[in-house]
Amino acid sequence: MSSEGFLKEMQTIGEKFLLKLQKLPKADPVEIVSFCVVLLFIATVLVLMIIACSCCCYSCCSCDGHPDHRRRKTQVRPIAH
Repeated sequence: MSSEGFLKEMQTIGEKFLLKLQKLPKADPVEIVSFCVVLLFIATVLVLMIIACSCCCYSCCSCDGHPDHRRRKTQVRPIAH
């Protein structure tokens, strides 16, 4: 997908989202609850991705940006008899 197609698709999704938000005060309670559940799911996925990325970066790098070599895993080799 080209960048222009992607931007057009994102604009279409944004317009649908705004239209849904405008119709939300007039909607029935089931639709409001389902919309909130979808928003909660999206927010949860985003928060979990941020946490995963921050944990990955923290384990690879120390606070000053240099890699922490002390955390490197070592291989255990069998003892030769």
